[in-house]
Amino acid sequence: MIDWLVDGLLVLALLVTALAVLWSRSLFRAVVVFIAFGLLMTLAWVRLQAPDIALAEAAIGSGLTGVLLLDAARHLRDSRPGRHQAGERRGGQSE
Repeated sequence: MIDWLVDGLLVLALLVTALAVLWSRSLFRAVVVFIAFGLLMTLAWVRLQAPDIALAEAAIGSGLTGVLLLDAARHLRDSRPGRHQAGERRGGQSE
């Protein structure tokens, strides 16, 4: 009985985090929730008694992909128009 409750809560948490990633307006928040989704998927694979897939999910799905997405989000934030141009005007030549 307790197994069904744990599995049901895990499925519900996976659905909630998946929808939160899709509906998030902040790119950073979406990436962080995506990492949480990967960790929940790791727990799901452990519950399914697949430790090899769980390790791969934790290492690749949450770890590596999460770091790459956070780096991409940082580059997107830094490349918005107006950020570099304003800095160049301030640090450039004096009038």
